[in-house]
Amino acid sequence: MAVPSQVSIVIPAFNEAEAIAEVVNELRAAADWHEILVVDDGSTDDTANRADAAGARVIRQPYNKGNGAAVKAGIRAATGEYLLIIDADGQHKPSDAVRLVAHLGPYDLVVGARSAITQAGPVRRMGNALLNWLAGYLAERHIPDLTSGFRGARLDYLREFLFLLPNGFSTPTTTTLAFLKAGHNVRFEPVDARQRTGQSKIRLSSDGVKFLVIILRVITIYSPMRIFLPVAGVSFGLGVAYAVWTIATQMHITNSSVLLIMFGVVVFLVGLVSEQISAQRFDGRK
Repeated sequence: MAVPSQVSIVIPAFNEAEAIAEVVNELRAAADWHEILVVDDGSTDDTANRADAAGARVIRQPYNKGNGAAVKAGIRAATGEYLLIIDADGQHKPSDAVRLVAHLGPYDLVVGARSAITQAGPVRRMGNALLNWLAGYLAERHIPDLTSGFRGARLDYLREFLFLLPNGFSTPTTTTLAFLKAGHNVRFEPVDARQRTGQSKIRLSSDGVKFLVIILRVITIYSPMRIFLPVAGVSFGLGVAYAVWTIATQMHITNSSVLLIMFGVVVFLVGLVSEQISAQRFDGRK
């Protein structure tokens, strides 16, 4: 079981001057952490100075690169055995941070799964629910909160997946799926999110598509057949059904039926090859 003195906290921050000092002070009061790192992602306000004054170690990015880039900078700079990522807007409770850390050790990744009622807006809740369902199907595991940025993990395991992490707002999605598909122990710990300070920087209309692409990308790396097999099955099934219908009604098989069947077979074979490549990629890795 991990203790706070083994944990580096990484707080990615972009223009969070209103909340960052309070977040750092609350965390310092909650436990004796190994270190608290605030990655100032090119803020144009006083975020860095207020974090420094509150006692955090500040890493300054010369310009805004994105939430994921800030998290990666924190992962590279951290020196603890475990790492906890927490948002800079004050929505996560320090007591929950201590609770998440307590599960590290037996678990390699602990995600603070927000209750639906504390997630912002009905439209975003519906969007998150759809992403959770799709990711759960592809990962073959129930995922109650795919996009929560509040999470703790073994630092060396996070570094193993550093090459996968994008620079934008999909680091939580990537790490959750990568840990699950790599066979690491993952726990979803229920938490209640507080009202954030300021506005969310995630936009469902644009970032939702990015989240979907990330889900497909990660699953394709680890379990390609979870994507290729349904596509092949639908195409093959439609082709066979259409062929049966045209034989019964027109006494011949159309080119469309043949193309659908062939497309299904080709997609299945490509998926099979992808599965073998995926297996070889991770053969021998711990």
